[in-house]
Amino acid sequence: MSALRLGTRRSHLAMTQSGHVADALRALGHEVELVEIVTEGDTNRAPLTQIGGTGVFAAALREALLQGEVDLAVHSLKDLPAAGHPGLTVAGIPRREDPRDALVARDGLTLGELPPGSSIGTGSPRRVAALNALGLGFEVRPLRGNVDSRLARVSDGELDAIILACSGLRRIGRQDRITEAIDPLQMLPAPGQGALAIEVRADDRRMIDIVGALDDADTRAAVTAERAVLLGLKAGCSAPVGALAEVVEDVDGSLEISLRAFVGAPDGSDDLRRSITGPFDKAEQLGLDLAQMLLEDGADRIIADAGGDDAVAGSVRAGTEEEHRQKAQAQHHGAYEIVADACEPPPGRPTNAGSAGGPESPNNKHRRHGA
Repeated sequence: MSALRLGTRRSHLAMTQSGHVADALRALGHEVELVEIVTEGDTNRAPLTQIGGTGVFAAALREALLQGEVDLAVHSLKDLPAAGHPGLTVAGIPRREDPRDALVARDGLTLGELPPGSSIGTGSPRRVAALNALGLGFEVRPLRGNVDSRLARVSDGELDAIILACSGLRRIGRQDRITEAIDPLQMLPAPGQGALAIEVRADDRRMIDIVGALDDADTRAAVTAERAVLLGLKAGCSAPVGALAEVVEDVDGSLEISLRAFVGAPDGSDDLRRSITGPFDKAEQLGLDLAQMLLEDGADRIIADAGGDDAVAGSVRAGTEEEHRQKAQAQHHGAYEIVADACEPPPGRPTNAGSAGGPESPNNKHRRHGA
């Protein structure tokens, strides 16, 4: 039988993540080959908010799937638009790694130890909003590039600190650079952060069954709830929205999902933090319910204002799925120049994801692994 063709971005982090999935499939007896796909996020050095958000990382991979050039594609789940794509399905979500954001600061400092006026680099409107909401007087600067080039901006003294995701640093062996895994009480991660999504064609029953063997039920429930918040808010994956769900075991042994969410203005002038708990098997509805709570309290206004804000750099432009699809087709025909390691989305550090909620996670409940 021919090898499974696994589509991946060609950045170091993406290749490493795809390699983990390939190894897991090989352990199940499948032959796998990696197929490198160039995405707009790899070729365009502009801030993500200007080129349509993190969805640009997924478009070319999805186009390759739909064209039959690959059999499966591996994404950082947080980079996938919350709405599904026609003709495709996420058949596997492996066990999640630590979803928290990571601070990499000079002199081993934490957020609380950095003095007012410290320069912190990030390309994420969510992180900009969360940092400014802390009111610690930081100077937030835009940040793009691959992981090593971002880390170098701290080592070279250009920035006092940067924020990435714990999981990605761990996956590429840079966990020693983390000076603080940021407590979600200070900064809720992006919905789906730390999790991988394995996408296949919706009509390919064989691939759905093969990839389904890697699916982790707790992780899928948690990220489904988080991404439903985005869906309910009608917000893109680069909106200033954070969410974190944990699968918890109640005192009677039943499973529940504890979900927290954040919506913040990029300048820190306004933010909403809400939480909800509900049944394990109602993950999507739980996220939609929490989104409705946020909307009733003014989240739509905050998100709309952020959409017109110069949050990180340049004006924010929300790219449509059709725009990304057209650009992905153009890439297949050589319309884009390839820039080596132009960008890597920020992911994080593996620990038990169920412990990622920090010391003040839900009381009187036992967190489960993989949530």
